[in-house]
Amino acid sequence: MTVLLNTQTVRFQDKAPINTTLVSSIKSFEYNQSLFEGALRQDKLEPLEIFKSNSGLSGVSFQDSRIELKNPSFNVVSDAFPRISSIHKGKVLGVIPKANKPKGKRVAVLFSGGPAAGGHNVLIGICDMLGKDNTLLGVRSGQKGLIRGDIFEISTEELNERRNGGGFDFLGTDRTKIKTIEQMAHVANTVKQHKIDAIVIIGGDDSNTNAAVLAEALFELNCAVIGVPKTIDGDLQVSRILPISFGFDTATKIYAEMVGNIIQDSVSSLKYWHFIKLMGRSASQVTMEVALQTMPAVALISEEIAKNHWSLNDIVDQITSAVVARHGTGVHHGVVLIPEGVIEFMPDFTGLIQALNEYLVQLAPELKNKSAEEKRQLVIKALPKEARIVFESLPNEFAADLLIDRDSHGNLQVSRIATEQLFARMVEERLAEIQADPSILRTKLHVELSPEAIGRLSVFNFASQTHFIGYEGRCGAPSRFDATFTYNLGIVAGALALEGKTGYMAAITDFHNGGRALAIPLTGLIRSELRDGKDVFVIEKALVDTDAPAFDYFTSRREEWAKSDCFSSPGPRQYWGPHANQMPISVALNQGYDSIYYSLGNSS
Repeated sequence: MTVLLNTQTVRFQDKAPINTTLVSSIKSFEYNQSLFEGALRQDKLEPLEIFKSNSGLSGVSFQDSRIELKNPSFNVVSDAFPRISSIHKGKVLGVIPKANKPKGKRVAVLFSGGPAAGGHNVLIGICDMLGKDNTLLGVRSGQKGLIRGDIFEISTEELNERRNGGGFDFLGTDRTKIKTIEQMAHVANTVKQHKIDAIVIIGGDDSNTNAAVLAEALFELNCAVIGVPKTIDGDLQVSRILPISFGFDTATKIYAEMVGNIIQDSVSSLKYWHFIKLMGRSASQVTMEVALQTMPAVALISEEIAKNHWSLNDIVDQITSAVVARHGTGVHHGVVLIPEGVIEFMPDFTGLIQALNEYLVQLAPELKNKSAEEKRQLVIKALPKEARIVFESLPNEFAADLLIDRDSHGNLQVSRIATEQLFARMVEERLAEIQADPSILRTKLHVELSPEAIGRLSVFNFASQTHFIGYEGRCGAPSRFDATFTYNLGIVAGALALEGKTGYMAAITDFHNGGRALAIPLTGLIRSELRDGKDVFVIEKALVDTDAPAFDYFTSRREEWAKSDCFSSPGPRQYWGPHANQMPISVALNQGYDSIYYSLGNSS
């Protein structure tokens, strides 16, 4: 018997009644109650051994760890922060057990800057350390909320609903910097009104610099200010005492999964070169880590570009050489990883960006309400000769990107600069030049191909895809590493608040050996940096060290990665099983560990 099927669109004219049990189950996933989130909430958080006791978390006191920070700007910083510098003296503090914890303390906490995975676990760590005899206060909307006194008491139940959850949604975040006399007066009023004994600021380098400013300003009110190192960029590191900031591991695992998927697609479709820009602001820490996890054909490292003074054309030639060499072996696809801030490291752009930062301020009234082309022409007339030559050589749409408004810290918004598109376009143009004149291969790119390969290259149709992966990684549920790391950072921050230790940043190190809690004096990290045309105090960004083990390993393998498809697709974050306890590869290499698996608390 032959059965005839109607291939037209199916209409459920005789639809079955909706299964109420199924509907109830699906509705139960609303408000962050998915099966995944529910399972994560049940995952236990492990404190470091020194904080463990039979009843809650034990108290600790702080003592000299015998680690001293050598700050070349010590005298200048001491003059600017005389009160906290006098007690810091560059000494990093360690912890020792203490029988009892202070009671009656009121501690306020806020998020600052961009979100990063694990922020809510910091709050849980602080809350657990404070215990029932102290009060944890939340500050809504970051420093802005601190200025206007938007404070509320946090309950344990509210925090437990966010255990191991992503984002900063419980408090929200903000990029306001507290620096004016009026702002300081409002903060002081908030401290007095709410009887705050300590403020914990969870943020990156700028936010922790602001924490030092607040610590100095609130010193006479006996209100301690403590920082917690947060940034997915990985540029808040302090040698052996703070190997990485929180959020970096989760973000790079998410990015590595996506890049691995794209590499797998390129190998499957056999025809595309994918140019992928990765978030990370100035430092290339994110790109380095994702490259180590995925082994792409090409990965640009901004710090190497600056060190070797490679121009835009130099970089285009390098990528083109990889494209041509792979094409010569019959491989017509690949992936190029590009750091978000690479443009600021190319010598021909450094002077241009500095000039633009200056002249855009001067020309602001004239540029108002002008079209993109009118703005471009006004800027061309104002720029010095060398900067003008570089600016005029750029495609109009890319030149327009460089004229966008700067962020609240005066930085070029590099995430909005389409460098991935620029590189893809220039590589395509360079290949067209080679197809017209194959001698360029030998004279400029120093690539030798057989006559047969050159013949195939002459008809090669270069196809590219461009991507920017950034916001996708900031608010994911924290990896097991970040979940444990952030919880313990919160415990240390809570302990500092209880002990009234002001102007310190909580830190955890020795990830391979159970973990070690430290308190880093912020005055030991602060340097002077040129921003908005004037010197300001900032914590120096930790860029990729081109003499470090992670970079050495990267350079030892990238030639092999460029030759053939020896890539890896690491897949999604693992929460259970043998590979859940993996730390960032770059951290393990740079710290000299013998394994990529961390051990914090009882994690192993």
